[in-house]
Amino acid sequence: MTGAEARRALVGIVMGSDSDFPIMSETARVLKKFGIAYEMEVLSAHRTPTRAHEYASTARERGLKVVIAAAGAAAHLAGMMAASTTLPVIGVPLASSSLGGLDALLATVQMPGGIPVATMAIDKAGAVNAAILAAEIIALSDEPVARRLLDHKQEMVEAIARKNALLQKQIAEEK
Repeated sequence: MTGAEARRALVGIVMGSDSDFPIMSETARVLKKFGIAYEMEVLSAHRTPTRAHEYASTARERGLKVVIAAAGAAAHLAGMMAASTTLPVIGVPLASSSLGGLDALLATVQMPGGIPVATMAIDKAGAVNAAILAAEIIALSDEPVARRLLDHKQEMVEAIARKNALLQKQIAEEK
């Protein structure tokens, strides 16, 4: 297990290939910031379907609260996870094909009724937002995570205020 702390993983991060790790390491980075332990594995809906099903169908009993699944091209991993567990599944489409991730986005978002997958943006923004959404789900019953989320929102407000102050200074200097 790779994780934010030596605690039991609450989030499972799965990806279709080890080449997806540079993007999905962003998910791990954000979960670590919120103090949320995670596990990470390479699974394939097409090449290791039995293992992928086993992972998802045992996720709840292993203590996971959320599964984040990232894949490119046909991108069936998130759907397979959702079909095999009752935990929330967050899909991250990856731009690993000549279609720039549009194929993965459509495959991830077009789930049949009854098998929901919360679908994020393509690549890094989606990887980051998947971690934040997982933290928001966990924060429903974890007050320390809820406080860290509030701190995160405040940090964003302060960062924008600093950027705006710099912009206003540049504009004033140009006049």
